[in-house]
Amino acid sequence: MLDQPVPSSSPKTWLAESILATFFCCLPFGIVGIVNAANVESRFRAGDYDGAERASQEARKWTMISFWIGVVGYGLYALFMIGMLFFVVSHEGQNF
Repeated sequence: MLDQPVPSSSPKTWLAESILATFFCCLPFGIVGIVNAANVESRFRAGDYDGAERASQEARKWTMISFWIGVVGYGLYALFMIGMLFFVVSHEGQNF
């Protein structure tokens, strides 16, 4: 087995980003990001450098999925509310 250099620092954990994405964007995918983010540091300290890197990549992936679902969801909600506002304004004074 070849001696490989030991990395001096762990990969990015994405924990803070995952927590924010969970609270503000998409709960289910954010939780998956948090679980993977929590595994990064523990795997790194156990000597599983490849596992820590994979966990970091997975945490990033699920955090980004949660973020973009939240952005699209909030965008669709804003469009719906603007549409409803235009509908109410254009039908003001009419009885249904």
